[in-house]
Amino acid sequence: MDALLCRKLGDPTVSVSSSSPSASKEENESPIVLTKNHPIPELDSPTAVRVRIKATSLNYANYLQILGKYQEKPPLPFIPGSDYSGFVDAVGPKVSNFKVGDPVCSFAGVGSFAEFIVVDQTQLFRVPEGCDLVAAGAVPVAFGTSHVALVHRAHLSSGQVLLVLGAAGGVGLAAVQIGKVIGAIVIAVARGTEKMRFLKSLGVDHVVDLGNENVIQSVKDFLKARKLKGVDVLYDPVGGKLTKESLRLLSWGANILIIGFASGDVPVIPANIALVKVIGQCHGLYWGSYKIHQPAVLEDSLRELLSWIARGLITVHISHSYSLHEANLAFSAIRDRKAIGKVMIVFNEKNVRSKL
Repeated sequence: MDALLCRKLGDPTVSVSSSSPSASKEENESPIVLTKNHPIPELDSPTAVRVRIKATSLNYANYLQILGKYQEKPPLPFIPGSDYSGFVDAVGPKVSNFKVGDPVCSFAGVGSFAEFIVVDQTQLFRVPEGCDLVAAGAVPVAFGTSHVALVHRAHLSSGQVLLVLGAAGGVGLAAVQIGKVIGAIVIAVARGTEKMRFLKSLGVDHVVDLGNENVIQSVKDFLKARKLKGVDVLYDPVGGKLTKESLRLLSWGANILIIGFASGDVPVIPANIALVKVIGQCHGLYWGSYKIHQPAVLEDSLRELLSWIARGLITVHISHSYSLHEANLAFSAIRDRKAIGKVMIVFNEKNVRSKL
């Protein structure tokens, strides 16, 4: 089978290498190599299911993992990848929930950048009728992170004010949509005219262009015009200076959701602001840890998200789609923040590099 192997740590935006002896010097320097004859994984238990992968999502964590900068460091070599969708290809003798041909989606610590993956039946979710299969491959990590953060941790409710930083990225765009489904007043911060236009098309209540506006003043003006006391939930996948500045916008008893540090800068939250604002809770949200500590939360969250997609309440916007041998281009789109929403690797489908 085709599979993408990370053979060493490094920059995955360098041209994907191949097993060909004629590979260029640049290709040989790449940490990721495309293998055409990787063994197809066998069923390893009576309840195991083999999935033929249709699509797999790129997340910023995948990029960091190959760089060696992520908290989870699998032993080399490994097949990168986390959330995916596809069709059941084979089932163990004790599998009762699925049959060959069923459309499914799931997530893994590693392994989805390949044509096949084997998992236990308890880790799979059936993709409901009306839900696009490729889109389902982008749901678990990005939408799952935002759903668990907003619904299970911050308990966001209708009428509350939600401020989303990095609102045009994978998790940010998911947070914006989930906030609107819940009935929150959503303020979105992103950079660039195209991203502003797209966020407005989703019915976001207030959009701020990080490149052209004073974010704090713009949000203050909006809050004042709407006679709102402040931001009730701050959703932050970016980090950096803007995090600290955004604390001035919080209402009394607000919640902070720390999702990640895409800016590369880990902010420090001053204790005096926490005291004056009487910050309700500052939640660190590492979605993958729920798989170990509270797997039932993830299961309930993903089922609800898939049902929302099937009913048209939320949509997965895929701005870039690549084939496996173009994985370096996919990682470049992540690194350079070119995407609005999700970047995908799609198998057995004509490549569409951009849908913007």
